[in-house]
Amino acid sequence: MTTTRDGLHSSPDPTQPRTSPTSVVVKESSPKQRRKVLISSFLGSMVEYYDFLLYGAAAGLVFPHLFFDESMSPFLGMILSYTILFTGYLARPIGGLIFGHFGDRYGRKNVLLITLIGMGVVSVLIGLLPTYATIGIAAPIILVLLRIIQGIAVGGEWAGATLMAAEHAKSKDRGFAASIAVSGAPAGAVLSTLVLSIFSGLPEDQFLSWGWRVPFLLSALLVIIGLYMRFSLTESPEFEAARKSGEVHTGVPLARIFLVYPKQTILASLAITGPLFMQALMAVFIVPYVVSTGAMERQPALMMLTFSAFLHIFAIPFFAWLSDRFGRRRIMILGAIISIALIFPMFAAFNSGNATLIALGFIIGNPIIQASMYGPVGAFLADKYSPQDRYTGVSVSYQIGSVLGAGLAPLVATALLEMDNGLGTSNIAIYFIFLMVIAAVSVWFVETKKNNIVLTSEPTPAAEQNH
Repeated sequence: MTTTRDGLHSSPDPTQPRTSPTSVVVKESSPKQRRKVLISSFLGSMVEYYDFLLYGAAAGLVFPHLFFDESMSPFLGMILSYTILFTGYLARPIGGLIFGHFGDRYGRKNVLLITLIGMGVVSVLIGLLPTYATIGIAAPIILVLLRIIQGIAVGGEWAGATLMAAEHAKSKDRGFAASIAVSGAPAGAVLSTLVLSIFSGLPEDQFLSWGWRVPFLLSALLVIIGLYMRFSLTESPEFEAARKSGEVHTGVPLARIFLVYPKQTILASLAITGPLFMQALMAVFIVPYVVSTGAMERQPALMMLTFSAFLHIFAIPFFAWLSDRFGRRRIMILGAIISIALIFPMFAAFNSGNATLIALGFIIGNPIIQASMYGPVGAFLADKYSPQDRYTGVSVSYQIGSVLGAGLAPLVATALLEMDNGLGTSNIAIYFIFLMVIAAVSVWFVETKKNNIVLTSEPTPAAEQNH
């Protein structure tokens, strides 16, 4: 089967008879358009994850106090708050399927406009939502529904923003280009935790009555900026080539992904579960944990998280750049080794009670442990699928990994911390090491020429053998 510059196959569906090889020429984006796409993908992803991660930051600090019965124990309130947080992650694969289908059939650009609007509307509604004291059980029920809609929207955002950046880029720079969109997530984390930390400095009664709402309401302004940037973009050149060649499919996208790419999808999902677990652990669990130990107040802990997320913005493209130069498999497995080596020192820093060491723990967790394996993930996933299946494939594989890793992280971490075996956070570290071993093994077996869509200017015998 022949692979061309855009990764199109002459017969990508194994259930159909093979046709003669075809070659589709992809129109290369201009440097100006590539820069515009990178900026737009970064800003759009930042806005989406500002909304999504703002909920995560508030889940441990605010929602247990406001959206559940006051007679409930703090531990149960925290578990319920994290459970609602998890529903958003459960909804992300659904969003990946819905928006992946339309993104692969009609194009990336319009889908990204819809996901951005959806996220902004939900965040504003959360900021206006009455509490349990006002409307009773309806408050957490509405919160669940809004979180599910939010999860569906972000499920379609990540793949689309990443693919727009990667597919406009030159082949040799795909890892770095995709990582610019990926780094929008820590940028959103910086913005969300920074804004929330500013308002968390208010007196407790003011923060819980109205201060926490302002960051959610500010989302409307960010969405307007993001929409302005995205309206001026051109469609992905690789998708346009697929559409012109007649390779765009009209069948059930999920069926195609698991029929045509079963190995890539399963192993790629497992490969990113560990890094995504660390992402949510840092974004959601660590600040409430540090505050609960009495080692630090809420505001300085949030500021430390903000600083580590700021460094994270630059660490992700750095590791992606390394993967462009030395290969995805080599860098991602190295990242897994680094993560395993540093997880116990990270928790030792968080348990030290010393502000300087706690700050070091935040730096170890985000820009080193998480970014070292996560940096190349955009191009790593995109390389596993042809353009006509890529939006759906990347969405499904990423969101499965997100549910297993990020979605379960606060619940699993809280449960492991409460285990009566005297190990405390060591339980979490051991679980994380288990995930990273699975991740490294998965990368080893999936990151091969046979499983990747090789991008070349012309069909070659090597491409024929690999596909």
